[in-house]
Amino acid sequence: MVAIRDLVATATAGYLASGYNCPINNYVPSFPSNQTTLVAPSGEPNFLGLAFGVQNYTCSNADTYTSIGAVAEIIDVSCIASTSEFSTIQNDLYTVWTQLVPVSIQTVIDTFHQLNTPIILGQHFFQPNPVTGSGLSPVWDFRSNPRFAGNRNAYVLGAVNGSIPSPTDPTDDVAWLHVVNVQGDLANEIFRYDTVGGQPPTSCTSGNDTDISVKYVAKYAFYGGSVN
Repeated sequence: MVAIRDLVATATAGYLASGYNCPINNYVPSFPSNQTTLVAPSGEPNFLGLAFGVQNYTCSNADTYTSIGAVAEIIDVSCIASTSEFSTIQNDLYTVWTQLVPVSIQTVIDTFHQLNTPIILGQHFFQPNPVTGSGLSPVWDFRSNPRFAGNRNAYVLGAVNGSIPSPTDPTDDVAWLHVVNVQGDLANEIFRYDTVGGQPPTSCTSGNDTDISVKYVAKYAFYGGSVN
């Protein structure tokens, strides 16, 4: 466990040393101009995160992979939003993440939990839809962050309001999303963009192929909400 912890800490040291909770005035995510599905609100985001983790899939009866959620750790990247490296940081982290072959995302989350560092904004995962009781809903949960200790509403459970294929590589990279709040006070809107990885193979064999986890990295911008 110590060896794995050291491996994770070394691989992500550059991100952990960048600082956290910096002003992000005038920051606007860069979305494709030929669409109206993803349009950033006026004003700056409350939080700017870089997530790395896995997209999970199961093989359906149609011999194609179906999403069964995701798990990710979210790093505060507000302090490098105005730097030249910010535009490609998702690619840099993806390279690091895919090189950590023996390390699962849950091990990473457990490792950072031990470090108790506020630069880790929180975690992203899925849970059963609380309204319908069926299906899965995405959650962004910052309640493990020492900055928000004791705030039971430092999370958002959301619903996808719109998506566009990744403009870079839709075959390999998961879609860009606009998510709206269903529960929690963390944000009113969330945008997922600058995605790298996460797409499953195009086909599978039902009853033969097991569930898979595909590594991915993405930026998340959080707008509105009463948590800061």
